[in-house]
Amino acid sequence: MSATTKSKGEMTRDRILEIAESAVLAKGFSNTSIDEIIAEAELTKSGFFYHFRDKTELARALLSRSFEQDDIILGGIFERARELSDDPLHAFLVGLRMLAETMGNMDKAHPGCMVATVTYHDKQFNDDIRTMNRNGMVRWRALFLSFLVEIVQTYPPRADVDVDALADMLSVTVEGGIILSKVFDDPKVLADQIMQYRTFIRLLFQGN
Repeated sequence: MSATTKSKGEMTRDRILEIAESAVLAKGFSNTSIDEIIAEAELTKSGFFYHFRDKTELARALLSRSFEQDDIILGGIFERARELSDDPLHAFLVGLRMLAETMGNMDKAHPGCMVATVTYHDKQFNDDIRTMNRNGMVRWRALFLSFLVEIVQTYPPRADVDVDALADMLSVTVEGGIILSKVFDDPKVLADQIMQYRTFIRLLFQGN
């Protein structure tokens, strides 16, 4: 058996997380019951609790899974962008275009963001999960900052800029784009917002 082949238990755990994620993104954590997850996964209660001690542990796993998936997507896109150009500005612009294309090529509007779901209802979660959420956003900031810090050293900005805020602006753009994309049921809306951020970055550092 291949080392990458998942065991039955691992596949069951993944199935639980897929079902839970869809339900939580659709209607929130408090409105998602363990019983409905068990029913859809065709498990017994003991089968569910074998994998997750309680809803808090499930929430922790969902958030961790979300960040892992985002890290793979974002990390892969911007790592590839660096491979395509040694110039930090050009690489960042390439990465933003690839991110926009990835989001725009989705069959349906983005289903939502676990980070936003946890943030909107943070009183339902303990400090550990809130810290996980914050640390995940800090990782995104660090990824975008790795480009922006290099960019300002080569391309003096055409206006005063806080690079930390500029890095966070991309997260804000993506999160806001997800909301608009869901409202209009159109993945292109999210892609367009990312491209608008790209245009802003190009004008800020490069001009016309």
